[in-house]
Amino acid sequence: MHGRAPKAVWILLCAAVAGGIAHGLYTTGGVGKPGLSAFFDDWVYHGVFLAAAAACVLRGVLVRAERLPWLLIAGGVSVWLAGDVYWTFRISKLDEVPYPSFADALYVAGYPLMYAGIAMLSRSRLRGVDRTLWLDGLIGALAVASVALAFLQPALAGTTEGDLKTIFVNLAYPLGDVVLLSLVVGAIALGGWRADTAWSIFACGLAITGIADVIYLQQEATTGYVPGSWPDTMWLAGAVAIAGAAWAPSARKSAGAQLTRRQFVLPVLFALTAVAVQMYDHFERVSEPAVWLSAATLVAVAVRMSIFFERYATLLRHTKSEALTDALTGLGNRRALLNDLEETLESEEARLLAIFDLDGFKSYNDAFGHPAGDALLVRLSVKLAAAVQPYGHAYRLGGDEFCVLASVEHTTAEELLAAAAEGLSEDGEVFRITTSYGSGMLPEEARDASEAMRLVDRRMYAQKGARQGSAEHQTANVLLRTLHEREPELGAHIESVGHLAAKLARCLDLPGEDIDEIVRGARLHDVGKMAIPDAILDKPGPLEEHEWKLMRGHTITGERIVASAPALLPVAKLVRSSHERWDGDGYPDGLTREEIPLGARVIAVCDAFEAMIEGRPWQKRKTPAEALAELRRCAGTQFDPALVDVFATRVFPWLTESELDAPAPRPVVASA
Repeated sequence: MHGRAPKAVWILLCAAVAGGIAHGLYTTGGVGKPGLSAFFDDWVYHGVFLAAAAACVLRGVLVRAERLPWLLIAGGVSVWLAGDVYWTFRISKLDEVPYPSFADALYVAGYPLMYAGIAMLSRSRLRGVDRTLWLDGLIGALAVASVALAFLQPALAGTTEGDLKTIFVNLAYPLGDVVLLSLVVGAIALGGWRADTAWSIFACGLAITGIADVIYLQQEATTGYVPGSWPDTMWLAGAVAIAGAAWAPSARKSAGAQLTRRQFVLPVLFALTAVAVQMYDHFERVSEPAVWLSAATLVAVAVRMSIFFERYATLLRHTKSEALTDALTGLGNRRALLNDLEETLESEEARLLAIFDLDGFKSYNDAFGHPAGDALLVRLSVKLAAAVQPYGHAYRLGGDEFCVLASVEHTTAEELLAAAAEGLSEDGEVFRITTSYGSGMLPEEARDASEAMRLVDRRMYAQKGARQGSAEHQTANVLLRTLHEREPELGAHIESVGHLAAKLARCLDLPGEDIDEIVRGARLHDVGKMAIPDAILDKPGPLEEHEWKLMRGHTITGERIVASAPALLPVAKLVRSSHERWDGDGYPDGLTREEIPLGARVIAVCDAFEAMIEGRPWQKRKTPAEALAELRRCAGTQFDPALVDVFATRVFPWLTESELDAPAPRPVVASA
């Protein structure tokens, strides 16, 4: 957050750490050695404290961010240093050491400065924190305070004796440390206990300082304080840790109201801590403040858990609602429709199910852009919902497909369908949006949800195919009529391929608009052959290389012809790729596997099957069973194996069960 520390700061911190280590070694084995006590107790001790205080001051002076909080903290450390200097060079020289003294006043004065600095630092780094998370900070502080007071009881045994000034100072040290540590732990908990090096080091420093104060009080109450002992080194370690926290990496947290595991775990851990204090009190009596603080911790945890579970329930409701709602229009989505369908079929209540597919939406989307297309879908969904609201519900299945599930008890199916179709229509100066639909009565015409959806989808597509008034259909019809006039047999072939492609595409559960594109692509996939001489098309023997080259160019020619109508651009892409192979040996682009458009792969399977059962001048006519066997043999090389499997098992399931080699009855795929 504050960038790299200046070189001078690193020197100060390194010097402080080195001095602290040296002082620790001295307290371990050098207490009382002549010539060492004055050096370590006076100069090393104060030098380390001075370096730590200077590092904190530089943090507040050199770094603008969080300047005031760190200046307050630096003031607290500096006041502690002033108390040490006064005690060493003034109080310790007296024959009778007064207690409390001016040095104690300086020590106690450091606590308010530290409190203010920590509070401001917490506020700065935890901006935007959800208000309920402040409870986590309070819970953490209460739990730490209850534990600290429980274990501080022996040290506090004699602190309430003497005059008021003595009692105040006796209690100020341990309780001041407890409050400081509680504030830091509360700040960490408030941030969700996320990793923050600065806070962690700060907490360690305050904990070490607090333990040193407890040892000091015990020494004062028993054998008397011994200069140059462990409390001195621990006070140094605490000061160095606070200085390190000033320059440790940290980041501002923005803990929102999101529900996380940590927000659940932390209050539970603090609650267990409070329970431990209560249980310990049954075996070894602890101070009343510790008991009351642990009880307050449990109350705060109960409040926090109630808020947590209330928000969890709200989030669960929102998640469930979002899972059943279309994000764009606010209508129910496919999952909501299927759930309602299941309930309708179980209740045996008569309902109308209708599926709608917009005509002209793709052209509108291409012309005006996706934002305008989304806005149009929202407008149409509002009108559709209003049209069916008195009788049932409207749904958006995705893309430009909508659905209605409604009762016809107080209206007729025809009136309801007309109102819905009117709601899904819109006219402009340069566009016209209408809708094709298919409908069915439940449970009269279908007994399960999948069957019902297939029924209405099939009827919708049949109506869509019958709507020949659009510009796309008019253009396609002109091309098909031209092909029929030039080559009647080729025209019959592509009509049959179109019927087969429609069957296979419906088996893949594709949207109605995609099915419509595939069917038109299937009927126009050979339109480029109008540029191929009849002598090559009808040649009974193998083609020469130059003849093959001309033949392979018919898909590119077909693409140019079809793409001359802008509304047929998607169809033109299918025409271009209709003779690609799964293994990449097709033409004109050598595409492989999923690189080939799905519609082109569908057309390739249907075209090959129809060509085999019709026969060619250079190829003997096959039976449907033989043609299907050939498709299976070439699956994975020439054809998409998954499409071949669907074609065999769902378009012609009776062929897969037959072992006949004789011609079987043809399905209805001949041209109308």
